[in-house]
Amino acid sequence: MVSLVALSMQNFTLTLFIFGLFFSLVSWILQARPRNKAAVIEILFSWFLLFNIGLSYFLNFIFHVFFGDFSAQFIGWAQSPFQLEVGFASLGFAVNGLIAFKSSLVFRAATIIAPAMFLWGAAAGHIYQMIIAQNFEPGNAGTIFWTDILIPIMAFILLWLQYKNQE
Repeated sequence: MVSLVALSMQNFTLTLFIFGLFFSLVSWILQARPRNKAAVIEILFSWFLLFNIGLSYFLNFIFHVFFGDFSAQFIGWAQSPFQLEVGFASLGFAVNGLIAFKSSLVFRAATIIAPAMFLWGAAAGHIYQMIIAQNFEPGNAGTIFWTDILIPIMAFILLWLQYKNQE
């Protein structure tokens, strides 16, 4: 059980994505019928925002601010004062993600843009570190790297789907 918790925390972005899908499914099952396409997209997008922006960035805040040595080691870097800044930026993203859970489409669009730029920039940094420093630590080249690329893509797809299928 301890190994499972450790694996979940080391891959927290993937874990929270799975939790978002699980809560979407439960919400969809519990929702009154009939269910139209717009309602299903709303369910998926709201839980995605809660888990993949709100809770994910809140965990990022906690890791970088309160467990900076662990975070730096997990990424394969030395501890740096910039971790505190990344942590507080993450807190700002987290607050927006929590608010976006039940907000307008415009607020949701604004909520995903900044984290997308951050994650794609981080992915570019991970690639650079893999090439230049041969840094293949799990926090640099593992699941985190792939979710840095894919989570924003999924966010923009859900945004577009919600825009195209408004009730």
